[in-house]
Amino acid sequence: MTRQHRRRRLVATLLPLLLAGGVTAGCTGSDPAEDGDPMTIRLLVREFNLREIGVDCAGSGAYLFVHRTAPYRLVDGDGAELASGELPTGTSIAAFEEDLEVPRVPTFCEFAVPVTVPKRDAYQLVIDDRPPIALTTDRENPEGGPSLVAVIP
Repeated sequence: MTRQHRRRRLVATLLPLLLAGGVTAGCTGSDPAEDGDPMTIRLLVREFNLREIGVDCAGSGAYLFVHRTAPYRLVDGDGAELASGELPTGTSIAAFEEDLEVPRVPTFCEFAVPVTVPKRDAYQLVIDDRPPIALTTDRENPEGGPSLVAVIP
């Protein structure tokens, strides 16, 4: 077998494999609809704790389990996990619109968790393996884009 003949045979053998690899290189095996959209889980803990507005906070009283580093799982309506991680630090927001003219006012603790999730009919938030909290989808949120929102209690 000559050198030229071996080269042709090698090209004839490898060319279909290379072409097939080029065609499938862009395929990841996942459905693009499953890749997901960036959203923010917005969790508002209504515990009326007295504190300054805009400071770091965590849930208080019956909501001590809602705090920075608490493990969370975002699941769909069937319980399939879509995202997981640890909660970030919460930020206190005023519980009332009225200016009470004092430095410490009744507040809620708000957590904002960025996630990327596929579209589902229902979402639930599980914090520290407690019962799931139903989330409402707000795709038209003017304050930071699409959100999954929960208010407890």
